[in-house]
Amino acid sequence: MPPQLVPEDLAVYWTGRPANTIRRWAAEGRLTRHQDRTRRRNGVLYDLAELPEAKRDKDTRELVTPAQTPPVLAQSALLAA
Repeated sequence: MPPQLVPEDLAVYWTGRPANTIRRWAAEGRLTRHQDRTRRRNGVLYDLAELPEAKRDKDTRELVTPAQTPPVLAQSALLAA
């Protein structure tokens, strides 16, 4: 199954973390950064499967607990991207 790629704003919502944190996680090798040059904004996408999910209220969708920091990806996974 191909990866489900999402833009940064959706990654922020999914994890409940700020955009700077998402970018830092990618720089640290915790997330794979994918490029899509056809997108108008920065063209950076993230794989939803690599993003930890925040806990949100079932009714209001308000953030309850931000997602945990993901582990560093294996070196072979970084080379494949």
